[in-house]
Amino acid sequence: MAKAGAQLGHFKNRCLPKMKPFIYALRNNIYFIDLEKTVVKLQEAVNFVMEEVSAKSSNILFLGTKPIAKDVIERCARKAGVPYVNQRWLGGTLTNFSTISKLIAKFNKMLEESESGAWEKYTKKERLGLSRELEKLKKMVGGVRDLKKKPDLLYIIDIVYEKTALSEAIKCKVPVVAIVDTNANPELVDYPIPANDDALKSVEMISQLIAEAVIIGKSRIQNKERDEGETARIRQKKEGEKKDNKSNN
Repeated sequence: MAKAGAQLGHFKNRCLPKMKPFIYALRNNIYFIDLEKTVVKLQEAVNFVMEEVSAKSSNILFLGTKPIAKDVIERCARKAGVPYVNQRWLGGTLTNFSTISKLIAKFNKMLEESESGAWEKYTKKERLGLSRELEKLKKMVGGVRDLKKKPDLLYIIDIVYEKTALSEAIKCKVPVVAIVDTNANPELVDYPIPANDDALKSVEMISQLIAEAVIIGKSRIQNKERDEGETARIRQKKEGEKKDNKSNN
């Protein structure tokens, strides 16, 4: 974590008092985050995500729209097979999901039409207009095109930058796992991970671990379903054998 720069916080004048428990030193007017506490909080977050996904089949959404987070969020979300937002958070994504779902439906319909050749009947100018509209929708909802309902859980990089999304999550009582730097209030987050949210290696390392937690959670569901299926087959086989024995007697 130290090599990733996860311990580097903000300048003293940008630090919020509620982050003091996670700080161990002040050097050259910059606060340093206690990585031992980061590891503890990160493990708590990972365990929570695994449990939510495996036990409740919770739908987690990855969020990070600032420049340094965009590629990381998309890459890790795709790896975990979950929806993500890395362009712009649409106000109402949580508080007014019915409206967002209409945009998603429109995007999926237009995408299907463009890929099926249904646009060939239009003029070149009309197709150009449709392509531009599709590209605009892609930036808005492309990462959440498979989202059928409001997310059950959010993973956020930088809660200060994503304050609108955090506010909606709090209002809708959607649990939040987030990287929290020294300029943020960790009490606003259910599972804060104290770390540098401005260093690429730092956000990448933590995001990969959260993605892996999702993958493990999903694999537990698959294993459980497989075990239940096998148990059911064994039970049916035994019941069939009992019936055969009764018939023979």
